[in-house]
Amino acid sequence: MTHTKPEASQHKFLLFVRYSFKTQATAVAPRDISAIEHLLRRGKRQIEMYEDPNVRDCWVSSEMMTWGEQNRGRIEGGSGSKTPSV
Repeated sequence: MTHTKPEASQHKFLLFVRYSFKTQATAVAPRDISAIEHLLRRGKRQIEMYEDPNVRDCWVSSEMMTWGEQNRGRIEGGSGSKTPSV
């Protein structure tokens, strides 16, 4: 979804999605099936809404920005595919 957005706002969409998922996922117990199903349905509707080509930007709070700075290395270097130096 983030790759279909304008390049200037892609990082905000990615941060918004990551932050929303992490905060909501940690607030639910692993055995609370009804809450998990509710969050899945809500997330699906939210993604469908943000996939609309008319949505070009999203708002990111300062709390999200701080969280993104603290968790930055997880997506930038997480794949383990570093270029070997010759």
